[in-house]
Amino acid sequence: MPVYSHVIGGERHLFDDLKTLLACASPRRSGDELAGIAAATDERRVAAKMALAEVPLVAFLDDVLVPYETDEVTRLILDSHDVTAFAPIAGLTVGQFREWLLSYAADTETLAAVAPGITPEMAAAVSKLMRNQDLIAVAAKCRVVTAFRTTLGLPGRLGSRLQPNHPTDDPAGIAASTLDGLLFGIGDAVIGINPATDNLPACVKLMEMLDAIRQRYDIPTQSCVLTHVTTSIAAIEQGAPLDLVFQSVAGTEAANQGFGVTLALLHEAREAALSMKRGTVGDNVMYLETGQGSALSAGAHHGVDQQTLETRAYAVCRAVKPLLVNTVVGFIGPEYLYDSKQIIRAGLEDHFCGKLLGLPMGVDVCYTNHAEADQDDMDSLMLLLGQAGVNFVIGVPGADDIMLNYQSLSYHDIVSLRHLLNRQPAPEFEAWLRRMEMLDARGRLPPPAAPTLTRLLTAGDAA
Repeated sequence: MPVYSHVIGGERHLFDDLKTLLACASPRRSGDELAGIAAATDERRVAAKMALAEVPLVAFLDDVLVPYETDEVTRLILDSHDVTAFAPIAGLTVGQFREWLLSYAADTETLAAVAPGITPEMAAAVSKLMRNQDLIAVAAKCRVVTAFRTTLGLPGRLGSRLQPNHPTDDPAGIAASTLDGLLFGIGDAVIGINPATDNLPACVKLMEMLDAIRQRYDIPTQSCVLTHVTTSIAAIEQGAPLDLVFQSVAGTEAANQGFGVTLALLHEAREAALSMKRGTVGDNVMYLETGQGSALSAGAHHGVDQQTLETRAYAVCRAVKPLLVNTVVGFIGPEYLYDSKQIIRAGLEDHFCGKLLGLPMGVDVCYTNHAEADQDDMDSLMLLLGQAGVNFVIGVPGADDIMLNYQSLSYHDIVSLRHLLNRQPAPEFEAWLRRMEMLDARGRLPPPAAPTLTRLLTAGDAA
């Protein structure tokens, strides 16, 4: 195995293997320090970046970070690698790959063509050499379009997940939060509930309630109860009105076992959801969620840095053609992303790597209350992701999820972002907003909004 090194100030910094090099080249974060794999000094971190820039991309096909024989995610990455798509960049080093990504030659069409040839480790490596500005510039050139009842990822669009969680799954509370979000024009990506009671009868009840609201007001969107994949399969077998199958996934087989999933189970769930034939404009039926630190928190990180493992999770996502993928960037806590600087950087990394690999990437712009972050920091990340072309973001009532006890974006934050950047929701959902008289002549949500929908709610009439 090659030994990597670089000299700074007369001192040679040695890195025993590619795994060590990647970990030391990562921007500082508390999770890698907790794992004991981070660079001990800023000087060593810079030396690692310089050494990483000289590594050929083909090295990531030969020097695997997690053993092929014992890890199905590694087997997926290598066995599904598209050699033809990789050919245009096969002769580049990581540093040259960065320069190419930032060049005019790497336009939207070219990036889409090479995406199947980029492995997660290549994407993670090049992200470690990039400034935040670079991550935004390249991600903004990546276009990933998916569809179910709405079409997401189109130019000039910004999708949103409406998240009406309730600590007791109270139907009235969930319905009130859902209708509140609709009045803000939120929910074109998905109306998604994290159930407080994760069992089959409770989840089916929520699915039926969301589907009843969708049909009552003829809303072109999709709903999702974020239960375990096996519960979703059981709900489908019962004939429940399930639109999307949800699952949290990670970047190693052992971490996914901690979630109770395998690649085969995800494919089984996808086939079950496809059999329902509930989509109208597309057949992307999966909703997957990730987050830096998940493998480390499960003791399944194999000594690999958390950002590289996060990117490996995107290979799992890519295999099942999802409608939506999002990183819950600050949700796992300060043990993995300590403060706003680390959260903002991780959000931009995750979005960049996901888009580079061809995923419909969204971000839950969020933090826990014991992290060194606040809502101003989330405003900053939200604005940066908007410029980077994020497919969707998540909104909760008042930016405070009272069931999961963390802070995210509010409904009105998303309205503000759409107005500021001149972005509309998915075209099918925009047409519905216009039918409901919720947009003014310039396509903005005006106060007071939704006279038609408000009348419907007041009168109790169906749309």
